[in-house]
Formats: sequence, structure tokens, C-alpha cells
Amino acid sequence: MPDPTDQPRRVAIAIAAHPDDIEFMMAGTLLLLRNAGWVIHYLNVSSGNCGSNSLSASGTEAERLAEAQEAADFLGATFHPPFSRDLEIFYDLQHLRHLTSIIREVNPTIVLTHSPEDYMEDHTNTSRLAVTAAFSRGMPNFEVSPARPPVGGEVAVYHGMPHGLRDAMRRRVVPGLFIDTASVLETKRQALAAHRSQKEWLDVSQGLNSYLQTMEEMSLALGRMSGEFQHAEGWRRHSHLGFSAVEIDPLGQALGQAALANSDYENGLG
Repeated sequence: MPDPTDQPRRVAIAIAAHPDDIEFMMAGTLLLLRNAGWVIHYLNVSSGNCGSNSLSASGTEAERLAEAQEAADFLGATFHPPFSRDLEIFYDLQHLRHLTSIIREVNPTIVLTHSPEDYMEDHTNTSRLAVTAAFSRGMPNFEVSPARPPVGGEVAVYHGMPHGLRDAMRRRVVPGLFIDTASVLETKRQALAAHRSQKEWLDVSQGLNSYLQTMEEMSLALGRMSGEFQHAEGWRRHSHLGFSAVEIDPLGQALGQAALANSDYENGLG
């Protein structure tokens, strides 16, 4: 009889910088994983304290915390509270020790996080932190806070698309894996709509018009890019070195026909 400890862990975590980042670029994939029987986790590193023109930082944090918890409930995800603040997410030991502790607690097989190249440093630093936290999950001599024992097992890290589908130097970013999110778009929209405080802020600060419309436009653009789906999210798989003995793609395997590999990208032509 197979040892149950040898079976793949059906656990995934989305790690993003700010409240609403998961809903913009990752929530459809999370929902599909949940529907496929996976346990899903939800973490925004920052409290989102700078996301208001009218409220104080503490007032903004309280409002955005409640919104993020509501959004996680829509997604059916386990919520992990933020531990940093806007523009204070740095690739440093304090952040890394805390995030690695969460990774050890969750022990995921799939980590979803930001693109390594994006329009703001909070996103790119979160991406770097997520990669190193996953890498150091099994290192007994790396101290984490709060203290937790190291964990074993394979993990795959996937990077989402940057906002605008281009990096900070305006270069087009092409996914290696497209996920068909049409069937869960309405729930994804509801989860994003939970971040009510962000409509005015994003309209004024970043010219995003309606944030719900902006999300849907990016979803449609990725669908067109796939050549097959109407709505999609896009992912690039991190190198397996240090994370698994051989190349693995648990996301593609878990979602089956809802996942479409970009053969040009996988062959190094993308």
C-alpha cells in the first residue's frame, strides 16, 4: 500500500504585495484549484495603509483588512494577516524570516506570486521574498519568526503577469501557462469588488477607471493571447532547481484542460 506521506500535497498559497493584487491577477487560478479539491491560502504582505486619499493610515489598514478578509471568504481561502506596510516591503531578513515561517506552516506544493518584473517595487520585492522563502523552507539552520520546524517535499513557484502585461521597461511579458478562468470570472469579480475602498483610490492615483473593468480587460487580453480561451490568467514557472528533484508542473496537472502550455515559451522561444 502506498505511503500516504508520499502523496502530493494539494495545498496552494497566493502571496501578493497589497490587498486586491490577488484578485486582479491570481484569484481565478486559486478558485479553479479549490474546485479541483485543493486547499488554498491567501496572503497580502502589506496592510495597504497608503491606499486612501481621505483616511488615516490606521483607518485605511482597518478598512482594507476587513475587505481582504471578505475577499478571501469569497474565494474559500484560508486568510493570513499582513505583516508589512505599503512601500516598506524590502528584501530583508525581517520579511524573509516571517514569510518563510508562513511557508513552513502552510507547506504548499504550489506558490503563486508576482512577476519578477513589474511596475512597482513592492511587487518585485514580494516576488523575490516568496522565491527565497520557498527555497529555505527545509533549511534547519535558517531561523524563522515565529519559529517553526523545516518542512520537506517538492514545491513549484509560479509568477503571475505584471499589471499592464508589460515589465517596468514596457517590454511585453508572455506567459508560459494560460489558465482558462471564464467559468470562475464572476466569483473573481465579486472577490475584487470586496475591495470597495480602492475604486476611488485607483481611479485617482493610477487612472485605472473602474478597477473591475480593468481586471476584466486584462483577463480578456490574456484570453486573446492564449489563442483559445475567452478569459485567462497567465503564469511563468520558476526554475525547479532547489525546489524539486526534476521539473514539475503541479498547476498544469491539477487543472487539466483548463491549462494551456505556451509551447514557444516552454521551448525557450517566448
